[in-house]
Amino acid sequence: MTKALMIQGTSSGAGKTTLVTALCRIFSNSGYKVAPFKSQNMSSYSYKGDEFEISRAQAIQAIAARAEINPNMNPILLKPLGNYNSEVFVKGKFYKKMHAKEYYKKFVLQKGLKTATESLDWLQKNHDLIIIEGAGSPAEFNLVKYDIANMRMAEHSNAPVILISDIDKGGSFASIVGTLELLEKKYQKFIKGFVINKFRGDMDILRPSFYKLRQKTGKPVLGTIPLMKFDIPDEDSLSANPKQVIWNKKFVQCLDEEIENLSHIVKSSLNMKAIGALIK
Repeated sequence: MTKALMIQGTSSGAGKTTLVTALCRIFSNSGYKVAPFKSQNMSSYSYKGDEFEISRAQAIQAIAARAEINPNMNPILLKPLGNYNSEVFVKGKFYKKMHAKEYYKKFVLQKGLKTATESLDWLQKNHDLIIIEGAGSPAEFNLVKYDIANMRMAEHSNAPVILISDIDKGGSFASIVGTLELLEKKYQKFIKGFVINKFRGDMDILRPSFYKLRQKTGKPVLGTIPLMKFDIPDEDSLSANPKQVIWNKKFVQCLDEEIENLSHIVKSSLNMKAIGALIK
């Protein structure tokens, strides 16, 4: 059976997209046939392929994985229109305009969930390893009933989950413990460890906290990624001035170099032996 590894975050902006991008390249460099996957993404910025349209982030992750960009990598794209309305794309094709209430009540747990699992199954049949990206936080009480981007995907693919948290914002350890404790018991077992992101301090001061976190949760910290600058376009929902791109040969070449540099930094920051063991 094709393996899967999932990255979830304690919040939006924790670093899920960046970590998935880096892991796609790291495992591709190790000889795996890799593909990224995010079941549902809300973004104004998309990649337009041959008669399909998906989130720009998953297209970039496909480049990181050295995989052909495919609509199954982002089977549901929501392009916001304002006033809680969005254009909904299903497997790369425009489906309809929907208000959030209609989306949650009539679409997401019916056609949405079926579409997402079908796409994930297709990717698993055609690749060695799928790196799955969650959305937002998996522990939002107001959304968890309709959440098809986090634990439902981990459960469907039996994927171990790494939880990433942004320490630069503060409250990182509280958000990790809180996220874990708010999850349903059946989902807590999927989380295998944590990654601390955007660290810019003294590791000697930070490191003792890992022992306390393991005492509290029974799960290890799998790495600490430093705060760094890189020239990979942000997702627009988190950036006041998202980078506009033109998908040409020059852009892809520059992007590939940035991804390679990012992957080296992330690889050196993570316990890749422990992470590799999760997918064996």
